[in-house]
Amino acid sequence: AAVVDAFGAGVVAPGGGLDRRRMRQIIFDDAGKRRRLEAILHPMIRKTALERAASSEAPYVVLVVPLMFETGFDELVDRTVAVDCPESVQIERLVERDATSPEEAGKIVASQMARLDRRSRADDVIDSGSELSLTRTRVRELHEQYLDLARNCPEPEGRAE
Repeated sequence: AAVVDAFGAGVVAPGGGLDRRRMRQIIFDDAGKRRRLEAILHPMIRKTALERAASSEAPYVVLVVPLMFETGFDELVDRTVAVDCPESVQIERLVERDATSPEEAGKIVASQMARLDRRSRADDVIDSGSELSLTRTRVRELHEQYLDLARNCPEPEGRAE
């Protein structure tokens, strides 16, 4: 409702949900509108993510936050992982996934933190630009590492048994 109030009924898809394609056209052509959308969505996303993480009984929780560093979300977590691939691969995947043009996909990528900055700020990096088997191996390695870290971490208040 807040997004419709800010951007108008034209952002509602025929099924009643958000017309993501239309929103992309609006926000990636106008940085001010993108910031306006982020100001609406990010507090809600942050609240929901933290509530879900707090209620989890898993050894560790993975929060998927595409703009982790840009939104300051990295300050709320113990470790960060950058899933990285060359920009050309990222654009190719966006075109395929979202049925968008290469130009539109390029605008999306350009609105994000520079790849090398993201990699340098992350505690860990998963290279998703090569063979899928290598990506899976890296994910398994990090999973084992995170399980070890969780075993050696004191229980959060309210969770001790």
